[in-house]
Amino acid sequence: MSEQLPDLIEEIVSAPDAQNVGAVTSVIVTQDEDDIALLLESIPLEQRLAIWRDIPKHKKLDVLVEMRADARETLILQNDPAEWDVLFSDVDAEQLLELADTLPTALLDKAYAAMDKQQRQYFKDASQYADNQIGHWLSHDLLVLPLNAKVRDALRLIRRNVPNYTDCIFLLNRAGQYSEAVKINKVFGSPEHLPLVDLSEDEIGILRAEDDCTSAARIVQRSGFAALPVVDENNKLLGCVDMFIASELVNEYYERQVMSSAGMDEEEDLFSPVRKSAKNRAVWLGINLLTAFLASWFIGLFEATLQQVVALAVLMPVVASMGGIAGSQTLTLIVRGLALGQVTNANRKALLDKELRVGGLNGLVWAVVIGIVAYFWFASPLLGLVIALAILVNIVVAAIAGVTLPVILHKLKIDPALAGSVILTTVTDIVGFVAFLGLGTLVLL
Repeated sequence: MSEQLPDLIEEIVSAPDAQNVGAVTSVIVTQDEDDIALLLESIPLEQRLAIWRDIPKHKKLDVLVEMRADARETLILQNDPAEWDVLFSDVDAEQLLELADTLPTALLDKAYAAMDKQQRQYFKDASQYADNQIGHWLSHDLLVLPLNAKVRDALRLIRRNVPNYTDCIFLLNRAGQYSEAVKINKVFGSPEHLPLVDLSEDEIGILRAEDDCTSAARIVQRSGFAALPVVDENNKLLGCVDMFIASELVNEYYERQVMSSAGMDEEEDLFSPVRKSAKNRAVWLGINLLTAFLASWFIGLFEATLQQVVALAVLMPVVASMGGIAGSQTLTLIVRGLALGQVTNANRKALLDKELRVGGLNGLVWAVVIGIVAYFWFASPLLGLVIALAILVNIVVAAIAGVTLPVILHKLKIDPALAGSVILTTVTDIVGFVAFLGLGTLVLL
C-alpha cells in the first residue's frame, strides 16, 4: 500500500467529518496489517478511531502489534470491551510481549489466560529478560530434533513444515540443551540412515539470552544464516533470532537514536494529544533551559564590559537555545514521518495545527518560568516581560519551521535529516535575537 498511502490519507483527512470515511475503508481493510498500522498512525485521532471500528476483528490484534506504543494506546483505550475475548482468542507470546507495556493490567491478564500452556511458558521465559536483552525477543518457529536423529527424521520434519527464515535444524541433547546445527540444504541428497550430527555446521554462532538485543541482532545480520539459536545460562535452547527480528531490532535502534538526539521517544505518535506531546517534550526543554542559563552565567562574567545592555546580552543565549531545541523536536518527528511516507499534502495542515498548539502550550509555560527567573535575577519586571514574550514567539516560530522546513527541503530533493537542523538553528537564532533585542529596545531603552 506504500504507493496508495498518500492518496488514502488525503481522502480520509479531506472527508467532511470523521464518520464519512466509508469510501476508503473497504480498501484499507483488505491491506496487510503493517500497512493498516502505518495508515492509522498517519491520520488524526478522530479519523483513526472511525476507521478502527471498521477493521475486521481478526486483523485488529496484529494491527495493534505493528503500531507504535503511543498510537496503539489510544486505540486500546477506545476499543469495544466486548471485543477483547475475540481478539485474544489466538494471541501468542510474541504478540503479547509486544503489547505488554501498553495493555492495562486487566487486559494483560485476560490475554495471558487465553493462551495455551506452551505460549504461557514462552511468555514467562521471555519476561525474565529485560527488553534490551535478546532473550526477550525470540521466535519459537524453528526446526528441532534430538541429537541422535537421522537424515530420514529431518526429511519427515521438513515435509511437515518449514517456518519462514529457517535454514537450519537445531539438534538438542536429552536435557534440551543446544548441541549442533545442520543446514537444511545438506539434508537433501544425503543417505537417509546418516546421523544428522555428521552434517553439522561448525561456523554457526550461539547467542546468550542475556546479550544486548541490538548487538545480537547485528551478529545475526552478519552471520550468513537466516537465524541463530539463543540459549540460557544452562545452554538450554530458548528459541532463535531470525533475520526478520534482527532487522526490526536494528531499525528500532537507529530510530531511537535519531529521536533521542532531540530528547524524544521513538514511540511518539504523529497525532498524539497536544497535552501529552507537550509534556513529553517539556522535560528536554527544561534540561536545555539549565544549560542555556549556564551559558548566560558565563556571559554575565563580562558584565562590566557590556555595561548598559548587560542584561540583554546575558539572556540572549536562553532565547536562541529554547527556540532551537523546540524546533529540533518538531523537525525530528516530521523527518521520520517523511521517511515513512506518513507526512503528505493532505495531513500537513493538521500536523502544523497540532505542532502550533504544542509550541504555544510549551512556549507559554516556559515563557512564564523564564520571565520569573529573569525578574528575580535582574530585579526588572519589564525585562522579565520582554524575555517571556521573546521565548513564546521563538518557540511558536520554531514549531512552524520544524514542520515546513523538512517538507520544503524534501520537495527540493535535499535530505531534511542532514540540512534541516542547520537551517532551523539559523531561523530560530535570528527570530529569537530580533524578537528579544527588538522588544528590549522598545521597552527598556
